[in-house]
Amino acid sequence: MFRNWRIGSVDGALLAAYFIPVWTLVAFNIIVAPVHGLYERPSVAVALFMSDHLEMAGMDTVRAAWLLALGRLTVVAFFAIYLVLLCIPRTRKNGGSDEALGIALAIGSLISFASMVMASKVGEMAALRLHATELLLLLGAAIVLVIEKPEAAPKTVESAAPLALEQAELLHNR
Repeated sequence: MFRNWRIGSVDGALLAAYFIPVWTLVAFNIIVAPVHGLYERPSVAVALFMSDHLEMAGMDTVRAAWLLALGRLTVVAFFAIYLVLLCIPRTRKNGGSDEALGIALAIGSLISFASMVMASKVGEMAALRLHATELLLLLGAAIVLVIEKPEAAPKTVESAAPLALEQAELLHNR
């Protein structure tokens, strides 16, 4: 059963197993109570940066929190699509699910990098470690995805039919 699994497929599945529940929980906490959810550990750096450096008002902070939740849910959706496509053997063999994984990695890396920079600016070290770890996970998977190419389909080579016994082998017959 596991003969046609690539290392990138396993790596993407493990990343999805982490990011889907964690980022879904964080996003739903923000959706239910935007300000309270924004000031929890996974998003506290963004909240502090918005309040300290951008001086956002209350409703603007809520809108930014919902935008962050939407970005996280988008990453979760692309990881879920990747897992669904990964279950189809033909799609897994030819790398058809790599596009969904690539989009999830790109958006997730962008969110994690921005959160890491914001955590650095406000001096929130625990959030900085969390976002740096998530960013390294996503970038490592992206490197594996870029380096490991899917298996190429075997090419069929048509060989010329052998010459009959009575045909002379001349240069123009080859």
